Amino acid sequence: MDYNQYNNQPNGQYGYGQPAPQVALADYVSQIMKRVYLRMALALVVTAFAAYFTLVSGLYNYIFQSPTPMFVLMIAEVGLVIFLSARIDKMSDTTSTILFFLYSILNGVTLSLLFVVYTMSSIAQTFFITAGVFGAMTIYGYTTSRDLTKIGTYLVMALIGLIVCVVVNIFLKSSTFDFIISLAGVAIFVGLTAWDTQKIKGWAAATVDQPEMVGRLATMGALSLYLDFVNLFIYLLRIFGRRN
Repeated sequence: MDYNQYNNQPNGQYGYGQPAPQVALADYVSQIMKRVYLRMALALVVTAFAAYFTLVSGLYNYIFQSPTPMFVLMIAEVGLVIFLSARIDKMSDTTSTILFFLYSILNGVTLSLLFVVYTMSSIAQTFFITAGVFGAMTIYGYTTSRDLTKIGTYLVMALIGLIVCVVVNIFLKSSTFDFIISLAGVAIFVGLTAWDTQKIKGWAAATVDQPEMVGRLATMGALSLYLDFVNLFIYLLRIFGRRN
């Protein structure tokens, strides 16, 4: 399924070129978005528990005693996201959901490092700040009548530039540059949250006559917003977090 072709449906049309009943369509989209947010929230809970278990079980000491396990974890996470994004149309709802939560577990193992670097109080404080910012931007993305497509394109380009800057600063080790990168990261993922929300809303409207896509759409939407939330949290933590 090509989701992008449905981002700008003319005249409220869907399905076989028939006009959609607006009330029924709005209710359908709302139900899909609820599933998206529920799966995203559950994934965040799974990530938190995975991070906590990794820390208290002693698994943390094994994983981070050398660069190799951490490198393998990161490759596995990236590979899983790419595979899920590319193949979700051909998966069952059950398979896509399992892979999504598997990713959230792996991400939790990786993020357990944050509990060592930052104080628990600053992590909690930053989490609530992130939740507030994310909530405001996802509401904006859902309710705005403004087309965010062009802004989203620029944000994706900016994200690529951000990744390059992060890699460069690994060698430069500049604290000033790191702070600038963190500010840029916050700005980018604030914008991506609104854009992804609007995009998912468009996907939902496009699948009103394809009930078999509901589960997979909910998983793909949850993955997009989950990534926005986690990255926004990390960049805010780099700004506001207090180190141990």
